[in-house]
Amino acid sequence: MINKIYKRIHNKYSTLFKFLFFLRYLFGIFFISVVLFLSIPHLFDYKKKDEIIKNHLLQSYGLTINKYENIQYNSLPIPNLEIQNVDVSIKTDLIRMKVVSLNIYPQILNIYNYKDFKTNKIILNKNKISLSDSDLKILINYIYNLKKRLTFKNLDLNINRNSSPLINLKKINFSNYGYNKNIIKGKLFNKKFKITISDNYRKLNFKLLKTGIYADINFNKIKKDSVITGVFKSKLLNSNLKFDFNYDGKKLKIYNSYFRNKNLSFNNESKIIFKPFFSLNSIINVENINIKIFKDININKILTLKDLIKKINTKNEINFKSKRFSKNLIDDLNLNINLAYGRIVYLKKISISENIFRCQGDADIIEEYPILYFDCLIISKDKKKLLKKFSIKYNNKNELFKLNASGNINILNNKVNFKKITVNEEYVASKEDLNYFKKAFETILLDNDLSGIFNFKKIKEFILEIY
Repeated sequence: MINKIYKRIHNKYSTLFKFLFFLRYLFGIFFISVVLFLSIPHLFDYKKKDEIIKNHLLQSYGLTINKYENIQYNSLPIPNLEIQNVDVSIKTDLIRMKVVSLNIYPQILNIYNYKDFKTNKIILNKNKISLSDSDLKILINYIYNLKKRLTFKNLDLNINRNSSPLINLKKINFSNYGYNKNIIKGKLFNKKFKITISDNYRKLNFKLLKTGIYADINFNKIKKDSVITGVFKSKLLNSNLKFDFNYDGKKLKIYNSYFRNKNLSFNNESKIIFKPFFSLNSIINVENINIKIFKDININKILTLKDLIKKINTKNEINFKSKRFSKNLIDDLNLNINLAYGRIVYLKKISISENIFRCQGDADIIEEYPILYFDCLIISKDKKKLLKKFSIKYNNKNELFKLNASGNINILNNKVNFKKITVNEEYVASKEDLNYFKKAFETILLDNDLSGIFNFKKIKEFILEIY
């Protein structure tokens, strides 16, 4: 019975079985053919074809091969030509790259035929680019206008200004096609970042991963005069910043700007000039401030950045007007700070209940031991009203009070020297008095650092000490 069933199946499906057994030979022949097709190019000398490859990269990708070490063929995972240790220029010699391996993925038939050489994509792996900030636009325009498929892997981008390092981006990965199209990943300050760019290049999102820092930039349509305008939004930890900008290649204008966190909020207008010299002009209008933030300012650490301070040229005007019915000690503040070549010049005007405080001075903050010079004037038509602001009782009303004090403060050593102190042009402090005021000032207001001069309790304690 079993034999009859076997014969019946064998007779019915014998043709199918013979066909399947025949296919195994076809598969074998096909496999051997593919292996030979992909393997034979390993025997070719591609240096003899380098002119064809160079011309293709120049015409299709705008890349000029200045020199290279070797060209080899890789069959896996996809057939490609690998140019090793390449010196590459982008369009002009202004931007040059050092590339460990430049992989060219030709169309499959071009593995053998180089007469009409075409490629599907190229990958530049382990690259180094060093350029000036003014040439960065050339690199961006190159990528923006390139129609061919291009990928950067492990790119180190060093941006300089006047031959000095400005910013270093490490291990950048970028592709202008596919699933990760227009997504830039890399490291900044040893932190991973991600930049996502829209297809029309009008929107850019930046995230410094695992830090709570991100930024969005929306670009308007570029005008004929190449002026770039748009809106910048950013979140830095618990702080929010938003402003409109206008950039023409030489200067950056910032307006409609607003910064806000729990300790500080302000709006400002700024103009940053990059050429021919770097300078910054700002008008800052403070809406709210918690003076406790001055405790977190490390003046000693800032003063160690002397090389950076030398390069800053800035003029700033800071204004503050207290809101009605607020509990702020200060009603109005106007502060002008100019910094150039490491020298700072300031003028400060403060109004407290119609009492005027005015200070001016300067300091060379790039010196080894910076000295801050000051000349301050306090004018009050009602001394009682002034002292009341510091919760100090005084009986006489409408008594004129005019105090002038000049001297200097050693910023790092927290030492003060009074040159002159006068009150109502009737009292002139003697040497003994000046020495007394010096000790009280250093003991109470400069016991830790300069932040003490912003501490309300310490100011009150100092007034009571000398009162």
